[in-house]
Amino acid sequence: MENHQFDHEGQFNREMTSRHLQMLSIGGVIGTGLFLSSGYTIAQAGPFGAISSYLFGGIMVYLVMFSLGELAVAMPVTGSFHTYATRFISPGTGFMVAWMYWLCWVVALASQFVGAALLMQRWFPTVPVWIFASLFAALVFGLNTLTVGLFSRTETYLSSIKVYAILVFIVLGFLAIFGLLPYQGQTAAPLFTNLTAKGLLPNGLVGVISVILSVNYAFSGVEMIGIAAGETQNPKQAVPQAIRSTISLLVIFFSLTILVLASLLPMEEAGVTEAPFVLVLDKIGLPFAADVMNAIILTAILSASTSGLYAASRMLWSLANEGMVSAKLVKINQYGVPMRAMLWSMLAIIIALIASVYAEDTIFLALVSIAGFAVVVVWLAIPLAQINFRKGWLKEHEVEDLAYKTPFSPILSWITIMLLLVSIVGIAWDPSQRAGLYFGIPFMVACYVYHYVRFRKW
Repeated sequence: MENHQFDHEGQFNREMTSRHLQMLSIGGVIGTGLFLSSGYTIAQAGPFGAISSYLFGGIMVYLVMFSLGELAVAMPVTGSFHTYATRFISPGTGFMVAWMYWLCWVVALASQFVGAALLMQRWFPTVPVWIFASLFAALVFGLNTLTVGLFSRTETYLSSIKVYAILVFIVLGFLAIFGLLPYQGQTAAPLFTNLTAKGLLPNGLVGVISVILSVNYAFSGVEMIGIAAGETQNPKQAVPQAIRSTISLLVIFFSLTILVLASLLPMEEAGVTEAPFVLVLDKIGLPFAADVMNAIILTAILSASTSGLYAASRMLWSLANEGMVSAKLVKINQYGVPMRAMLWSMLAIIIALIASVYAEDTIFLALVSIAGFAVVVVWLAIPLAQINFRKGWLKEHEVEDLAYKTPFSPILSWITIMLLLVSIVGIAWDPSQRAGLYFGIPFMVACYVYHYVRFRKW
């Protein structure tokens, strides 16, 4: 079904299980957004505000995934939300969504390779950054050339390391919160007094709204369940299972992790460190905390990057499959890998990597701004497509015929859309993220204009 436009260009292999879907999605989500950016969220929104923003983000992701689940089970195609937007909103919207999502991962991967190289310099300070960045890029590319079965098993192992590491961190954090472990600067159990030490919302509601985009970006990657549905053994069973287990696990893990960080780190300390996890473990007195967390974050980056290249290559393949870019990219090799789409995605990542070094304040700033904005735009297209899909479905079928249904549709889908629009408005409140609007909106318009000029369709 997923290769419907080209019958003799190879096929994807349906080898993923529900667990593989779950761990692929977790692998894409748990990365630098949680490990490195959580301190920024606490500093901007305050401890209580940070927890509230992550709960809000978790609810929003859950709502988006309800809509994606209905679409992915009914039509388990590799193009996922790009294909759904093309069919149920407009071809131009599908074109725009695909390019924004692809660009989002290209920029994220370039940033993660640089981040991994900088972390490696802790142990090898004399080795140039570009060497480690190149090694990580080669490793991620190599993992993605495996058959989907081997790839998904490898990603499962890498994601498991992150899950267990976060679980250990949460346990240690709560032991420190309740005074069962020593914590530097505290003579008694800190408990949760830090959550309201400077008021419930020290920067007001504006502070909470301003971090919603960062929280959304931290949760981005969960939508890979939809992309991987086209390579899953039994999508009608596997996709709903993966959605339920993945979202529940992520919301619980993220919320508990932020609760620990917010309870133990004052706002002023959280805002000045790029490694809040390391700071907490240092204050607990864990030996070699920085080295341990360094290794764990490297694993997290490797896992998130592996999932990211998978998503980018499949999205570019989907554009070719829909006839929106060169048909040469639709080729799938004997291992079920869209190698040409992957090579072109990797080339773009290398260009973004070079831009991050030599044009950080110009080209790369624009790319990063568009990528952060793209997450919300892509999510926004999913409930819109679901609403239109359901309308079309009811003309020939009954609601009961759907194997997976978005509850309370279309009311819940419209609520999802409104919440996502609130998060877009929130970008304007934060000067450091406002560039997302300045660059993101013109990029969207450019995609629509290019699609119309070339295909005479909006």
